[in-house]
Amino acid sequence: MSKISAEHLCRDAIVYIRQSTSYQVANNLESQRRQYALVDRARQLGWSDVQIVDDDLGRSGAGTARPGFEKLLAAICEGRVGAVVSLEASRLARNGRDWHTLLEFCGLVGTLIVDEDGIYDPRLVNDRLLLGLKGTMSEYELSLLRQRGIAARDSKAQRGEYRFMLHLDFVGVNLARSRSIPTNMWREWFDWSSRSSASSAAPGRSFFGCAPPTSKCQ
Repeated sequence: MSKISAEHLCRDAIVYIRQSTSYQVANNLESQRRQYALVDRARQLGWSDVQIVDDDLGRSGAGTARPGFEKLLAAICEGRVGAVVSLEASRLARNGRDWHTLLEFCGLVGTLIVDEDGIYDPRLVNDRLLLGLKGTMSEYELSLLRQRGIAARDSKAQRGEYRFMLHLDFVGVNLARSRSIPTNMWREWFDWSSRSSASSAAPGRSFFGCAPPTSKCQ
């Protein structure tokens, strides 16, 4: 028995598209292609009216403000959405609060959730259980990746090989040490850079491309 009814098809299908960072938006183009291609999947399933929500490109799904997700929830509550289509659960949410809010809203108005693996009706017990597991695994995956990143950072720091952006008042001496630039030296550098930028045809070049004047301060 098909979970897609005439009632679902008379409403819109919304394809939700998200990538977590601006770097992914600029460089991970294959993921974008796969997500936009979900429009064809929705049409193959029978929907003639397919909308795209891609306002959250470059936004994390781990609890940050997402205007696209809020727009999706509003459309669901208005009863205009027959199905939410996404590549996988992690595209919709990376935290339990957002995920279960989505499931509750979809269950109340009879909106289906569609991904690459199947079609789910949050009103059905078995589908609700599976969707809950998908959301839990998505949240766990993010926590695991973060934990691995922190462990790798701490390991490099213990070896003295960890590099990070220094405050403007500091300069790096080597991989393990940094020292503070005296305040008056930094002020002299900044004043010199500002004067050079004002008289340069390319203002940013003098600040980033030239060495500061030698200071007498030690």
